[in-house]
Amino acid sequence: MSQPIDPRLLAWRDLVRRLLPFADVATPDLPMPRLLRLSLFQVSVAIAMVLLTGTLNRVMVVELGVPTWLVATMLALPLVFAPFRALIGHRSDYHHSAFGLRRVPYIWLGSMLQFGGFAIMPFALLLLADTSNTFNILGKLGAGLAFLMVGAGLHTTQTAGLALATDLAPPDKRPRVVALLYVTLLLGMVLSALLFGRLLTNFSQQLLIQLIQGAAVATIALNLVALWKQEAIDAVRAANPVKRPPFIETWREFAAGGQASRLLIVVGLGTAGFTMQDILLEPYGGQVLGMTVSQTTALTALWATGTLVAFVLSGYWLGHGGNAYRLTTIGVLCGLVAFYAVIHAASSGSFMLFRAGTALIGFGGGFLAVGTLTAAMDMAGADHGGLHSGLALGAWGAVQATANGLAMALGGSIRDLVSGMARAGTFGPELTGPEVGYIVVYGFEILLLVGALIILVPMALKRSEPIVRDSSKIGLDQMP
Repeated sequence: MSQPIDPRLLAWRDLVRRLLPFADVATPDLPMPRLLRLSLFQVSVAIAMVLLTGTLNRVMVVELGVPTWLVATMLALPLVFAPFRALIGHRSDYHHSAFGLRRVPYIWLGSMLQFGGFAIMPFALLLLADTSNTFNILGKLGAGLAFLMVGAGLHTTQTAGLALATDLAPPDKRPRVVALLYVTLLLGMVLSALLFGRLLTNFSQQLLIQLIQGAAVATIALNLVALWKQEAIDAVRAANPVKRPPFIETWREFAAGGQASRLLIVVGLGTAGFTMQDILLEPYGGQVLGMTVSQTTALTALWATGTLVAFVLSGYWLGHGGNAYRLTTIGVLCGLVAFYAVIHAASSGSFMLFRAGTALIGFGGGFLAVGTLTAAMDMAGADHGGLHSGLALGAWGAVQATANGLAMALGGSIRDLVSGMARAGTFGPELTGPEVGYIVVYGFEILLLVGALIILVPMALKRSEPIVRDSSKIGLDQMP
């Protein structure tokens, strides 16, 4: 006869479940240690993103003296592979291997591409910075190849990793898995930025080489731990491979009815609407509102806090049967309010209004990201038993990454162009201040969000079959 469970043990388990973040997302088939290991692929992606767009951006321009236009070109190269995420996901849906694995080979391929890019990057950058060297052109070619390889590896790893998470997570747990993966990515970026800044306090070329090589080793180590025993060997699938149809044919089948296409348009417009200002918020606070360096630096913390709160609340909403499209609509509406507050802060000179707008940008962007990604995962799960999950999530990632990069580049260009015209008196004597260029960008972002809202409203109001999701409580006490 089995012994009764001690009530104190039950109370202790309940306490741990309440206190630990995302403790209720685990299932018998997907326990918490396994899920946390899987999320490590997002940390490797975070390391690459911070290294490319943050650390190397500054080091190449300031310490190595590389021309700004050349740095911008190098940083834009990883975006070349962003549109191919849908194709990568499609191929992983039908991949045939000797052990019946589908996702793991692509995650490992992405890891090796990242490792190879990081391996040749430091020496290529040093040669690139030495303009007097006869072989300087080889530095440019090598640096371009390194950035391309890291970008291709980053997109391949993240696309296949998200698809694997969809395969492993039951439908009722997917909203929490989405939130957990996003929090892992965000925390990975924060910790990587702090670590890189600490390591490069006393910059030297030797430190730069060691840092990039360390990132290469960390990528392999993290992804190796993340992949260990995640995808089961399937002898039946290995012996009877599913014939892979042409990509165009599969895409037409997936996009039938227009729901997928409308969702991807919302992802593109919404992402561009929220990220066009990414490189402008801090300069806006300094040039227009006269904020100090420490005050503008704190804006990143406000944005990140708003994003994390959005992750928690979105998990609560979706866990109680909420509609992913309605969640996305709320995020877009928050963005409209946020950008109005940021614009109005210029005329009122209110620091508090500007800070509130910054936090709302992070909050609305978090709702948009989780809502659209959950909608893609729901769509993938309902489609042929999840057979097209890689295609769905790859398409989401392709649109999101491409819109993100293009929006930031366009935002900076519009701001510079309009500010120059304002200084020249093109808009009249009353509109010559530095705020003109910023306000035009923020106004353009509002237009993009309005366009996304127009497409979203019919989708949010449409009656659909309820999707069973986790109904457990998700509160602020569970925020990581």
